[in-house]
Amino acid sequence: MTALLVKNIGILQTPAGSFPHGGKAQGENLKLRDAAILIENGVIREITDGGRLPQGSEEADTVVDAEGKLVTPGLVEGHTHMVFGGYRQHEIPMKLKGAGYLDILRAGGGILDTVRKTREAGFEELYGKTEGFLDEMMALGVTTCEAKSGYGLDFDTEVKMLQVLKKLNEEHPMDVVATFMGAHAVPDEYKDRPDDFIDMLCEEVMPYVKAQGLAEFADIFTEDSVFNYGQSKRYLERAKALGFGLKVHADEIEAIGGSQLAGEMGAVSCEHLISIDEKGLEALAKGGVTAMCLPATSFYLGADFAPARKMIELGIPVAAASDFNPGSCPSLNLQFVMNLACIKYKMLPEEVLTAVTVNPACAIGRGDRVGTLEKGKQGDLVIWDAPDMDMLCYRFGSNLALQVIKKGELVS
Repeated sequence: MTALLVKNIGILQTPAGSFPHGGKAQGENLKLRDAAILIENGVIREITDGGRLPQGSEEADTVVDAEGKLVTPGLVEGHTHMVFGGYRQHEIPMKLKGAGYLDILRAGGGILDTVRKTREAGFEELYGKTEGFLDEMMALGVTTCEAKSGYGLDFDTEVKMLQVLKKLNEEHPMDVVATFMGAHAVPDEYKDRPDDFIDMLCEEVMPYVKAQGLAEFADIFTEDSVFNYGQSKRYLERAKALGFGLKVHADEIEAIGGSQLAGEMGAVSCEHLISIDEKGLEALAKGGVTAMCLPATSFYLGADFAPARKMIELGIPVAAASDFNPGSCPSLNLQFVMNLACIKYKMLPEEVLTAVTVNPACAIGRGDRVGTLEKGKQGDLVIWDAPDMDMLCYRFGSNLALQVIKKGELVS
């Protein structure tokens, strides 16, 4: 048995429960003062407060003194595209001259540019690059993350990307949850045949990915100039029949029915939602879908911000994620996302903590083990260079994660 004790915690702040928190519950956090937490064999054995130490603390192999700092659950990153070849810094001059996201995509750039570079990259190159991203994320306080494929758009490269994620989940301290997103864009070879491309994904790639256990979820980009409502529904119905959990990229630029489809299909999450309309909001609320909002993408693109405040008022669980990718958000800093959620979404610090812990954990099928600090859950936590959550939402541009503990072991 191995045991780790964290003592002298100024405030231990955490959501509670293993369900998506919407409405009033979004802002309900447990706050324990002068707390301690004992982790045995990677699992939380006991949490105490009022200066008391958990029973068995004297048996701990490692003792960490939090020195009166804030402790929260390890952050959960619910939306990334971190496996890719090359970068896209050359698009900056195009954007400064007024080219929009879809303008660049229609010109053969954007996602398609990254697709070409990812197809050319070997497994080891992609593995090493993505491993570096995971190291950086963990140093910033992230202990569990989601990652999507979608820069292959063919059988071999999509599988290669997902195999990279599977190996990293096995070998890296980070828990990595993979999402198959073969329907991220229409590749050049199917430029005038998008329906044939959807058929290929549904009949060839998706069954193989499921049979090999390479992904738990399936996602599609329902957007103007990408995939329409009908194509998206066919793709998601096939994914559901195969046993994938469903996700939908929707309403990033135009509301063409993606968020409504997410609600109708019972998707676990709907992502982006900058341009969501009233029908979309109603569908998410009715379908119990978590809204995965991506404020750093809005920031980078100079776009509007998703109506997170309204979502909370409607009882929709809100999660906040980075959308780390080489084009529309080349940042994996979830702490910055927390700052933006507070400033731009007008979310309270307690609501922000829920949005980067338990809500994304539930949206990637890990709510039963991570996202809160409770007895029996995984010992994932962060000691912050801050006295409270207000400070985390107030300070930006600095890494305030002092120590990161994953499954009861110091990892950063």
